[in-house]
Amino acid sequence: MLYLTRIEHFNAAHKLYNNDWSREKNEEVFGKCANENWHGHNYELYVTIKGEPHPETGFLFDVKKLSVIINQSVIEKLDHKNLNMDVDFMRGKMCSTENLAKAIWQELIRALPPQVKLHAIKLYETPRIYVEYFGE
Repeated sequence: MLYLTRIEHFNAAHKLYNNDWSREKNEEVFGKCANENWHGHNYELYVTIKGEPHPETGFLFDVKKLSVIINQSVIEKLDHKNLNMDVDFMRGKMCSTENLAKAIWQELIRALPPQVKLHAIKLYETPRIYVEYFGE
């Protein structure tokens, strides 16, 4: 089994805030991420697919096509957007990196051709914080 990873980048703003809690509790739990004026990140998205190379091309999947799929189904919807307000697939969800990774997975599953098997999403919120999701 081979694994192929494509890396894409996007910038987005969000706020972590539970409307059922007081402002004080939100600040206690989410700290600066509860800032009422939002905050942003420079996200790095790693999309890993798996399978065997095609005998005629040697490719698991054409990486240019993979990039187009990722950009059309995910990046264009997220880049320079407010995750809480502008992104349809994040509406009604807490906009944590964990939930964002799961939502990106769902968007990609719908967009990838049936022969492409999605293995993992790795989403870096900062150079020192990332989440991985394997569709489980």
